[in-house]
Amino acid sequence: MTDATVHKFNSHAEFEAQLRDCLGRAQGTLTMFDPDFSVFPLGSIETDAALRRFLAGGGAMQLAMHDSAHIERNCPRFVRLLREFNHKIEVGATPRSLHHLTDSFCIADGMHIVRRFHSDHMRGEAAFDAPAATELSQERFGAIWIEAVSTLHPTTTGL
Repeated sequence: MTDATVHKFNSHAEFEAQLRDCLGRAQGTLTMFDPDFSVFPLGSIETDAALRRFLAGGGAMQLAMHDSAHIERNCPRFVRLLREFNHKIEVGATPRSLHHLTDSFCIADGMHIVRRFHSDHMRGEAAFDAPAATELSQERFGAIWIEAVSTLHPTTTGL
């Protein structure tokens, strides 16, 4: 077992670097929450390649968000990925009663996390090989997921 490492970040570039590291470490599950994923590079070539490797290798992911408009308009690679791996990707929209939630995180395998403390700011931390650091966010995601309704369907009919 490796020792836990924690990295603080304060910029968009640092956030993206930590997120790439987290995605690269993921093997089984990815769990993500953000109000709209506008700062997540879901439309980038690098993220698309990392997610394709992860999903083709047997991984599964869940994303929860308040609003999917940014992804629908600006992330055609992710929408294509959703169509191709719709059996391995679940996307949920939160009800209005949860729109006050403003944190943002990506958890890989319950071991690694990249977390922004508030979605309006880039300040946050990444913890790798640190299951205890993911526990609170995993519980939070579970509560969010219970309330979320399916969104971002792979086809216009949702089938």
